[in-house]
Amino acid sequence: MKKRISLVLAMMMLALCVFAAVPAMAEKTVITYWSNDRHDETYMNEVIAKFNAEHEDIEINMVIMTDDFENSILLAIDGGTAPDIVGQSVTLKNMVDYDAVVDLAPYIAADEEYQKVNDPYNHKYEGLNAIGDAIYWVPSGQRSGVRIEYNKALLEASGFEGIPSTLPEYIEMAKKITEDGKANDPVTYGIGFTSSSPFERQLEMMAQVSGVFYYDYANGKFDFTGYKPFLEAGRELVAVAYPDQQGVDNMRAQFAAGSFALWGNASQEAGVFTNQFPVEGFEWGVSPVPSLDGEIKGALQVNPNKGYLMLNACQNKDAAWEVIRYLQSEEVLVGYMEGGFDLPITSYIDERIDKSKMGRMADFSLLPYESVYPAVPTINLMGDDYRTVLWNAIMGHVEIDEAIEDLNTRYNAAYDEDVSLGFIKRLVIEDYDALHPSAGTVTWLDK
Repeated sequence: MKKRISLVLAMMMLALCVFAAVPAMAEKTVITYWSNDRHDETYMNEVIAKFNAEHEDIEINMVIMTDDFENSILLAIDGGTAPDIVGQSVTLKNMVDYDAVVDLAPYIAADEEYQKVNDPYNHKYEGLNAIGDAIYWVPSGQRSGVRIEYNKALLEASGFEGIPSTLPEYIEMAKKITEDGKANDPVTYGIGFTSSSPFERQLEMMAQVSGVFYYDYANGKFDFTGYKPFLEAGRELVAVAYPDQQGVDNMRAQFAAGSFALWGNASQEAGVFTNQFPVEGFEWGVSPVPSLDGEIKGALQVNPNKGYLMLNACQNKDAAWEVIRYLQSEEVLVGYMEGGFDLPITSYIDERIDKSKMGRMADFSLLPYESVYPAVPTINLMGDDYRTVLWNAIMGHVEIDEAIEDLNTRYNAAYDEDVSLGFIKRLVIEDYDALHPSAGTVTWLDK
């Protein structure tokens, strides 16, 4: 009996020794990524699941947060619950001033594969994703500038084949379609505007390609004077527009239902009118916005996007960089662009995607005169911003000349004050070219 007990004890001791000799499986380093994008959620979940399955040491935890994104990040930093990586939908200066974000330049410099795929040094935009030599995020793609989406059936019924190149002709088209639409049941209209930033979605971009911008880069000041003819045009268009300005999704649904002919928005509408509000009762087209006189005198603004910032609060920065370089890898980006979620920003990715897989996104391919504008300095403005004031002028709530004078006065007073107090510096580009806004030499002045 004693021999049997001794044998059992010996076997137990041996088992314990063997178990102790086997190394415990290391816990994964979890990198939490906050995104405010929902349109690509399914695809991003797929690529993240692939990463997590293939990596024994790092796991990505993606959290989608669409409400008050920037403030939520800052509150999380203060509360000690900050994520490691966040999407680029933040005001860079605010994040830098808060000492919230990591300069990625050293990681980028040491990573030749990342440089090859993302071309970061040619997509370094002062005040947008970089400040001086520091690079805080690199765009994976870009959203196009505004286009005119149009109902081909309503245009053809009024004798039009496409969108004209001049704003006066565009106004006459809208008027004619609205007049003809009175005979329809239900009544149809020439154009529709949303209550959500309506000036930006059409008229502001028509002004841009006409050489009009709200910031005078050459002289380092705000100037809204050039918007006057576009505000006058806006009044004519509103008079013949679909009579109820609703939220953007409601107005998208109205366009898809055939309630009006002309709608303005950027490349995200490719997915909207394919999946969210599928257009099924008519064929819809995509056209460049018209300019004031048919000539292109300024760049149409595009928005680099889908970048990733690493927070200073991150405790595992090398692991966070591995996540960023994966999310911006050739494999992930080719699938992203072919899925129609975005437009490529680098020639490297553009040459590697099968554009036949992009669906209607291909109709939003970039125009030769689309470009990125240098980020306009963020000022401490009192009162309504320029888009609100200009739309109020279009709606007749304030006189056009008064609105322009008010904006010029308030914006420049706030700018001068912030510069004098040292909160910001004055942005000047003496060799500024409206058709190539990012090509000039940037100077920051203390006065």
